[in-house]
Amino acid sequence: MKIYLVGGAVRDKLLGLKVKDRDFVVVGATPVQMIAKGFRPVGKDFPVFLHPKTQEEYALARTERKTAMGYHGFKFCTDSTVTLEDDLARRDLTINSMAQEIKTGKIIDPYNGQEDLKKKQLRHVSEAFSEDPVRILRIARFAARYAYLGFTINENTNTLMQKMVENGEVDTLVAERVWQELKQALNEATPSEFIKTLKVCGALKALFPEFDRLFGIPQTKKWHPEIDTGIHCLMAMDQAAKLANDTAFAVFTHDLGKGVTPKNILPSHKGHESAGIPLVKNVCKRLKVPSRYQKLALNVCKWHLHSHTAFELRPSTIDKIFQKTGAYQQPEQFKKFLQACKADATGRIGKQESEYPQARFLWNCLTTARRVDVQTLIKKRFIGKALGDEITQQRIKLIKREKQSHFIHK
Repeated sequence: MKIYLVGGAVRDKLLGLKVKDRDFVVVGATPVQMIAKGFRPVGKDFPVFLHPKTQEEYALARTERKTAMGYHGFKFCTDSTVTLEDDLARRDLTINSMAQEIKTGKIIDPYNGQEDLKKKQLRHVSEAFSEDPVRILRIARFAARYAYLGFTINENTNTLMQKMVENGEVDTLVAERVWQELKQALNEATPSEFIKTLKVCGALKALFPEFDRLFGIPQTKKWHPEIDTGIHCLMAMDQAAKLANDTAFAVFTHDLGKGVTPKNILPSHKGHESAGIPLVKNVCKRLKVPSRYQKLALNVCKWHLHSHTAFELRPSTIDKIFQKTGAYQQPEQFKKFLQACKADATGRIGKQESEYPQARFLWNCLTTARRVDVQTLIKKRFIGKALGDEITQQRIKLIKREKQSHFIHK
């Protein structure tokens, strides 16, 4: 029995990056032997075990054979005769197909992963890459993670991904897996690279047609120097990754309504907000997006232009936004809404991250309006609708006062 550190831990260690998770491969062992040593089995598709002390994952070396379309269509072999090189051969990219001996620290690199690290390229290990459509999403996610280091996708790998899309492999992906990969990619250093990668190979149109159609839709040059809606969204996504990860999906979907508004409304006008709502709902339903992500995405889609024009809004309109977005009940969620709006506003050519005073203004308005003492009003015999109306009126007064104070001290 031999144990090796494999995959991402080896890759990131060689890149000088912090290693987050460690995975191990065990060669020459059987499930019975692993259990006898105290390891706890957890794998469903193939034998994976948790270390009795560290709880880290140890998988038996395995090979796989394609039996049907989709990423579930595989048959695994974990016989004790499977070698380390056999196991590494089934992996997606050369930079993920390296191992390190636990005792000596020696790097085992049969597919030239170290050379590709130096060349800063993402290259598939073998033609077997094309058997698993999830790998398209994974390589796009790696592009988003390492683009800031100068990594690019190998030309032959791009060609192989295009063939996979043409062959319909991408169409077999299940919603839950697409969502998980999207969520992770949007939180990488440069999520725009995830979208660009999918666009180049044709997978974007198959997986996210609502976003794919944004490319080529014009913006008004006054507010969007980048002109193209798709390009603006890519820039905004990168800003969201810097500001707050939980806002990334909301920024991804915030402009889906562009280009589908009524003919008498310009694509950049407020009409696209309501037009985008059904599209956001469709994406969330198709990908089975968790409710907290969906709620924020819908709020950002509907109200982000109001946030941009906050200084021009009436106090009653600001109060309406707070009510509709649930800001009074969940102020921390509203803070995420403001971060998403900031990402949208600053995700444009020539903009600086600090150029969004609307966020501070609206947050101050909310903080002030939440000071209304409901219990005092109840003691004054306000009940039912009368209580609700009085709370609203007092909040509006406080917002008006905050707005006046802002312009006085500006």
